[in-house]
Amino acid sequence: MGMTTVTASTTATKLKQVPPRVGGFGFGCDNMLEGKALIEDTDMPTKMQIQAMAAASQALDLYDVVDCKSIAAHIKKEFDTRYGSGWQCVVGSSFGCFFTHSKGTFIYFTLETLNFLIFKGVASSSPPSTPS
Repeated sequence: MGMTTVTASTTATKLKQVPPRVGGFGFGCDNMLEGKALIEDTDMPTKMQIQAMAAASQALDLYDVVDCKSIAAHIKKEFDTRYGSGWQCVVGSSFGCFFTHSKGTFIYFTLETLNFLIFKGVASSSPPSTPS
């Protein structure tokens, strides 16, 4: 379990650059990942990172870039189907958040003009508090 703070900004420092898709990745569409995905932070296995960027690219092909809610929903559904339920996805050009995630399930990257945050939440082991 990890606790992470992310503040998204289109001017964020880029930590790792991922080249555009080439034939060997097998994402399915030739026009996917036309731009470069820039990974800001992650603890995901490489295969899952590639799937996250492919799902984001596919969502950008399906939805208008301003429809962040539909883009995020598409990615969340893809990850829930592929890796089990409990995934969360935030998409936008400017946002801040603080969250707890399961180890090995976090990625934050930029593709085109949007920032993508994908993680699997941690189930709380304590009962919810009730107001007094």
